[in-house]
Amino acid sequence: MDKRTFLDELARLERSAHERGNPGSYQSDDCDNSSHCMFCAGCKDCHRCNYAVDCSGCTRCTHVRDCVACHHSTHLEGCERCVECQYLVRCRDCAECLYCFGCVGLVRKEFHILNQPYDRKTYFQKVKQLRLELGLR
Repeated sequence: MDKRTFLDELARLERSAHERGNPGSYQSDDCDNSSHCMFCAGCKDCHRCNYAVDCSGCTRCTHVRDCVACHHSTHLEGCERCVECQYLVRCRDCAECLYCFGCVGLVRKEFHILNQPYDRKTYFQKVKQLRLELGLR
């Protein structure tokens, strides 16, 4: 590929990103007003997210699904307003938590279900059951 072909293709990609209203985004489909996101789908008003699906108002999140207003978190499902968390499912207003399921308002907790602590082994057993009961992947 020569220099001219490269520059033309780069310019075309940049124009198409701005036309969709998602400046700086790359391979993000069906998103609206999201910026600098990569490999996202169905997101709205997100910024610097990667591999986000059907999220709204999230920033600096990766591998998140159905989340609202989460920040700097990874591997969240159906969470709202969670900050610096990892591996949460259906949690709200949690901060710096790890492996929580259905929790609200926790800070720096891990292996909790409905705000109750569990040992690691029991947590994963109960989460497996809950996922089946709730029809979650």
